[in-house]
Amino acid sequence: MPDPSSIDAADAAAPVPVYLISPSSAVPADAPLQRSLAALRAAGFSPVLDRGALRTHQRFAGTDAQRAAAFGRAAAQPARAVMITRGGYGLTRLLPLLDFAALARADKQWIGYSDFTAFQLAMLARAGAVTWTGPALLDDFAVPEGAEPDETTVGALHDALAGRAELLGFRAAGASGVDVRGTLWGGNLSLVCALLGTPWFPQVRGGILYLEEVSEHPYRVERMLGQLLQAGVLDAQAAVLIGHVNRYTLVPRDAGFDMPAVLRRLRGLTRTPILTGLPVGHDSPKLTLPHGATVGLATEGRQAWLVMPGH
Repeated sequence: MPDPSSIDAADAAAPVPVYLISPSSAVPADAPLQRSLAALRAAGFSPVLDRGALRTHQRFAGTDAQRAAAFGRAAAQPARAVMITRGGYGLTRLLPLLDFAALARADKQWIGYSDFTAFQLAMLARAGAVTWTGPALLDDFAVPEGAEPDETTVGALHDALAGRAELLGFRAAGASGVDVRGTLWGGNLSLVCALLGTPWFPQVRGGILYLEEVSEHPYRVERMLGQLLQAGVLDAQAAVLIGHVNRYTLVPRDAGFDMPAVLRRLRGLTRTPILTGLPVGHDSPKLTLPHGATVGLATEGRQAWLVMPGH
């Protein structure tokens, strides 16, 4: 986990400019937008809201063309960091409209997760670009009055954007003695599966694949993991990291069929080490990970470390 002292250092530094876009679902009218922006400022950032961030068209934050245009505006901004306001649905509709090579040349730190996984996978597949799996404005900064965002989440974001992150440690289970190096990639499981077989799916071998999911029953998670297994994706990786998988309800007829059961079966079907406990996904704390970068992964007992690029 990030050193809390890095948060204190961030407080003393100049605020980090962040440009905010809404590339997926619309921001609800009752969303705590101003409270989230205030919390982001208090955490050491200087947010600028894209002019289309609050648009509404059907369930989306604007038409496909309008939401795609927001990426071009973000690429032209002085702020290097670009964060999503929220996830939801809609980014896969934009993939044919985006010039990934041009967006990669803009040298931005694109930050998000959930539906944003589609953009991150496409940036890696089409441009070989690194993006950042990290927080979203309304998911991670909409804290109650008087409260503060999760300090690990904030510290990890500051460390990642400033290039200070060297080792990201977390408690893991599932395999000990792992020592591998490869491309760190993945994101939301549903989106990874949705892009499989498309031009926007990265052909990564020997990578470190991380996956998270929300509001999907274990049988649906197993079906998607099975798709990746049967497509040869899991066997092609050096390791698989499972992040937050939550907000589902078991029922009596499951009779012991839960996420641990899903993972036990999966481990029996592949030689690729599968570890749980990565703090990424729809919960806190949330690490900020360099999607598409070459990193190291080492485990000893229940402790795991991701070794960031250049270290």
